[in-house]
Amino acid sequence: MNITRVIYRGLSLEKQILCLVGTRPECIKMAPVINALREQPWCRVTVLSTGQHREMTRSVLAAFGIGVDIDLDVMEPNQTLAGLTARVLVKLDPVLEQGAFDLLLVQGDTTSVMAAALSAFYRRVPIGHVEAGLRTGDIRRPFPEELNRVTAGLVTNLHFAPTAAARDHLLCEGKDPASVHVTGNTVIDALLEISRQDFPCAYPAEGRRLVLVTAHRRENFGAPLVAICDAIRRLHDAHEDIEFVYPVHPNPNIRGPVHERLGELSRVNLVPPADYVDLVTLMKRATLVLTDSGGIQEEAPALGKPVLVLREETERPEAVAAGVARLVGADAECIVEEAGRLLDDEAAYRDMARGISPYGDGLAAGRIADLCQKFLKSDEN
Repeated sequence: MNITRVIYRGLSLEKQILCLVGTRPECIKMAPVINALREQPWCRVTVLSTGQHREMTRSVLAAFGIGVDIDLDVMEPNQTLAGLTARVLVKLDPVLEQGAFDLLLVQGDTTSVMAAALSAFYRRVPIGHVEAGLRTGDIRRPFPEELNRVTAGLVTNLHFAPTAAARDHLLCEGKDPASVHVTGNTVIDALLEISRQDFPCAYPAEGRRLVLVTAHRRENFGAPLVAICDAIRRLHDAHEDIEFVYPVHPNPNIRGPVHERLGELSRVNLVPPADYVDLVTLMKRATLVLTDSGGIQEEAPALGKPVLVLREETERPEAVAAGVARLVGADAECIVEEAGRLLDDEAAYRDMARGISPYGDGLAAGRIADLCQKFLKSDEN
């Protein structure tokens, strides 16, 4: 039987959907979408990995029962942005040419997302962008993410905006209103699924409070990371009841400076990159989170954890506006002052630890699956 001639509610079976995953945050946010689509009888999902940070990403996918169907294997040591872009374009093109895909789904703002969207555009494959519309308004901040998401947005057919503010950014750029949909952020879907479960955690030691640190973004390479490490050292020395856990990214621009400056401190635990289950568990146990991660800016407030954002600007201003996150940049004085205030002032802490999440209700993936079906059905007519 030729299954493409079987009709399901007006939609020919089976539509072929290619879901791109690369970095760990992409895997976390795409996993609920992949699983929501796999529950649908009208489509077949192929999971495509860029091969970046393979062990970390496959561990995340495994937590959601997902495997990788195609691996582009683009990762190289100390790769340049131009080199990565070129390899994604060259390796993805034959996949798109041979696969007869009806839709490519990408998530976020990585260089591989930008390159994949461009590759699909060249092959006339429609593109759906999960977490579309995040903007700082400065093409150089964050670098290169702002350029990546703006470029991907130029060729996207379906924009899945996590918030009304993201939708407004897209409409101001002239996107067709019929192509822009506020879905909520799939990171909350993933977070709620994992956080309902209890997992063991070695941190913090009895009688101590935990501060979780994640800092790995390119914009913090060099002097900014040195300043962040200096702030952690000062906080460590000033608060004897505080224990830090810092899952250190393997990039030598992060690992080297962090171990050099913090490695000998007794209450700073420099651990390998945590898998998603462990990271959620650490967030649940933490008193405070210091991060330059976009995803954690969304996740930690939903768990009632105050967040100090180690960046000069954020494309996720909703948490800042809600008062559950605060921008501190890579300014050591500001980090020490704001963290110290939250650690020492119970009223200030309670004011930020309110469990408010402006990013979704945990149902975003289902909405995205429904919108994909409607789009592909209309594309047939």
